Amino acid sequence: MTDDALPQLRASDADREETAEILRQAAGDGRLTLDELEERLNQVYDTKHHHELAKLTADVVPHPQHQAVPSGQSRMPVRHGEEGAGWLVSIMSGRDRKGRWRVGRHLKVVDIMGGSNLDLNDAELTDKDTTITVVAIMGGSEIRVPEGVNVQVSEFAFMGGNDCALGDELPDPGGPTIHLKMVSIMGGSSVKRGRRLTRQERKALKHSGH
Repeated sequence: MTDDALPQLRASDADREETAEILRQAAGDGRLTLDELEERLNQVYDTKHHHELAKLTADVVPHPQHQAVPSGQSRMPVRHGEEGAGWLVSIMSGRDRKGRWRVGRHLKVVDIMGGSNLDLNDAELTDKDTTITVVAIMGGSEIRVPEGVNVQVSEFAFMGGNDCALGDELPDPGGPTIHLKMVSIMGGSSVKRGRRLTRQERKALKHSGH
């Protein structure tokens, strides 16, 4: 009796390299230690069959489509190790943080009769789960987060208000998440996606009728 079962699909070099990249990303996110990464990479390059590659990533991929970062966007970088900013305090003054800077695992922002502008579009996180607590007393902050990054907001306002219009979806399943806690007393803060428009860009939008 002949065996009519189809042979197992062989893995290509491209399949192995794709699997290796998923494992490197998992290590960067903290799902694998460096020793585990090295061990699995050795297995990847020794693997002959496609289904065996899938087993090597099964416990580090939260969703089969976790790599589907929105078109034209890159995942917000996470680099563990060196600590980032932990406190930003503005008292009867203002503070801007923009460009390349590191955000600590729990950043506390305090505005008392002052304000802060925090632009995270070029920032680097120190942990996959980052908490930013913003306390505004007769003041407020404007927070700019990159397109595509996961943001979960909780907020409280007394004799003031907060502006949050990010939606509840996770645009980048498996990607880093910013937990934003906003408390405002006789003040208010806002969180928006994308970069702040320049004066020329605002002027062009105004003339275009948008």
